Amino acid sequence: MITSAALLALSIHGLIPAQVPAPEAYVGTATGFVFDDRNGNGKKDGGEPGIPNVRVSNMREVVATDRSGKWTLGHTNDTTFFVVKPKGWMTPVDEDNVPRFYYIHKPDGSPKLRFEGVAPSGPLPASIDFPLHQQKESDKFSAIFFGDTQPRDLREVNYLSRQIIDPLIGHTEGSSFGVTLGDIVFDDLSVTMPLVKTIGLIGIPWYYVLGNHDINYDAKNDKYSDEFWEKTFGPSYYSFDSGPTHFVSLDNVLWTGAENSTNNRGSYKGGLGAEQLEWLRQDLKFVPSNQLVVVMMHIPMTDMVDREELYRILEKRPYCLSVSAHTHTQEHRFITEKEGWKGSKPHHHVVSVTTCGSWWSGAPNEFGVPHSTMRDGGPIGYSIFSFDGNQYSIQYRVAGKLPNYQMNIYAPDEMKAEDVQSFELYVNVFGGSERSKVEMSFAGGLWLPMDKALEPDPEFVKMSARDKELKPPYRALPAAANSTHLWKIKLGRTVPPGVYPIHVRTTDMFGQTYTSTRALRVN
Repeated sequence: MITSAALLALSIHGLIPAQVPAPEAYVGTATGFVFDDRNGNGKKDGGEPGIPNVRVSNMREVVATDRSGKWTLGHTNDTTFFVVKPKGWMTPVDEDNVPRFYYIHKPDGSPKLRFEGVAPSGPLPASIDFPLHQQKESDKFSAIFFGDTQPRDLREVNYLSRQIIDPLIGHTEGSSFGVTLGDIVFDDLSVTMPLVKTIGLIGIPWYYVLGNHDINYDAKNDKYSDEFWEKTFGPSYYSFDSGPTHFVSLDNVLWTGAENSTNNRGSYKGGLGAEQLEWLRQDLKFVPSNQLVVVMMHIPMTDMVDREELYRILEKRPYCLSVSAHTHTQEHRFITEKEGWKGSKPHHHVVSVTTCGSWWSGAPNEFGVPHSTMRDGGPIGYSIFSFDGNQYSIQYRVAGKLPNYQMNIYAPDEMKAEDVQSFELYVNVFGGSERSKVEMSFAGGLWLPMDKALEPDPEFVKMSARDKELKPPYRALPAAANSTHLWKIKLGRTVPPGVYPIHVRTTDMFGQTYTSTRALRVN
């Protein structure tokens, strides 16, 4: 357990905000069972055995159940206990497919806040029991990842439903579960439940990660910033296993609180804090080094104040992936020694495509939904993560398009013959990275490598200018950002008048190859 002195040292060195208090002393001990809920009623009945070697946590320590399925942990008067779902088992889910794997002990309830937190829980139960039921889990499976869904109001919940949710209902391609990577909503927490009920229609268990727009902004400090979250989703950080993969959901939003802010409005920074880091160390002690660990968070790992503390924990693991959202761009970041990573190979951090794109902005499509193209030229959508043992692959999925729609080729419909040779062709490969190979073939010519271009997507720049004069309820696009998945090349050939194909093919870091073609009329 981390000491108060160690916590103070981290604060002095700027790794966590000074107002984060030392861990409270335990006031008692809680105990209970993890059991096989054979009749599905959520209660431990006679003939329902306990399950050994299942991990349970109080968000500070992690223990494994004994042979009878029993666990024991210390508690304060504000402790959330949760079970770590093991391979081959599942926790209950509610009517909205949100996993219910926790118990909140908060005798006095949450402090009074604009958005209501947890009601008083009453005395600690004599036994806190966690039901599980068996399910088949393969070493090969997939999961759906949403970046920021972030609706401001019910109109934008409907946007999400029309563009993303409706096509997924009954068509999840066998995905075992889904995850939303924070910024579930956009400050107005009353929108949360309508959104959760909409996502629940997809029909698979759905996990949620805390984002900076999901907190109680009137909370005085970080400790009380997630009271509404606790009421709605439970612990702000937790873990679970699916197949052979260990998933960890982190809360990396550190809220300063208005009383600790120079502008008296409150602010946040990306970080975990000492207590959560210590919990993560304990959690991973139960995970073999050859097991794939997927660490989920909202703010990119590289933007956290205590990122190197996290690096020290993860860099010992040869099979580890991390994923975030937050930036409203799609990126593959490879963290190296230059950024403070000391592992034997660079760490792969994915900044996932945001499901709301550019905050539900831009001109409407035929359904009245803003196109909301992201600042790097990526269209709205989500990611499919596929797992096989300790290996993984990722595919970008564009809303309303077939799976093979993976790039945009930017060329005019027609061009004068004298302009062809010098024309610079741009291609945005939505899920591309520095490890992607991108090639172009024009008019039946050789395949030529395209050059990586770290600059704004030219079509986004045009759309941004076009959409500036939009009237409510539609909004102008944000400023363009440099795209990390843009390539360019000059056509470099003289051709007579005619219609010619421009072929582009790309192979990503996972060996997945995609092709696309654009017709060009030469006059």
